[in-house]
Amino acid sequence: MEEIKNFFMKYRGAIIGALIAILILCTGFYKLMIAIILICIGLYVGNYIQINKNEVKEKMKNFIDKL
Repeated sequence: MEEIKNFFMKYRGAIIGALIAILILCTGFYKLMIAIILICIGLYVGNYIQINKNEVKEKMKNFIDKL
């Protein structure tokens, strides 16, 4: 009994994470989470390009020239 208790104490974070993952998969909530993550990535890339416009232009020009 002590071994089981130690196992749960040691891996409780992983167990809770697995239960949450199962719940997300069963409810279909993962589709919304993927959409939110993609939106955040798009916001980050757009902001980066806006701030570093000249640097991005130069990198794109060099990339296209290599092709």
